[in-house]
Amino acid sequence: QVQLVESGGGLVQPGGSLRLSCAASGSISSIYLMGWYRQVPGKMRELVAVITSSGSTNYADSVKGRFTISRDNAKNTVYLQMNSLKPEDTAVYYCHARPPQYWGQGTQVTVSS
Repeated sequence: QVQLVESGGGLVQPGGSLRLSCAASGSISSIYLMGWYRQVPGKMRELVAVITSSGSTNYADSVKGRFTISRDNAKNTVYLQMNSLKPEDTAVYYCHARPPQYWGQGTQVTVSS
């Protein structure tokens, strides 16, 4: 089993920045990919950004150029630096790891003036 603990969400004004962190613990040796998804009420959970253990990344088109995902393998932690935030980035952000499929509890990000 793998446990994922997120931190760093909150309220920020449009154009501001936040950094999310996700620390993994437990049986982490099998984890290949970690990343972030987000969900708003009434919509499906969507990919934000993922990173493999070798450092390859993939981003949603909506966040390219604004968000940066990084990973500290020594700390078993993945980060999401979010810059130039927009109101449409408001969502619950979930940390994700696989294989097979693990999810964090979610952290709320609200972008509003």
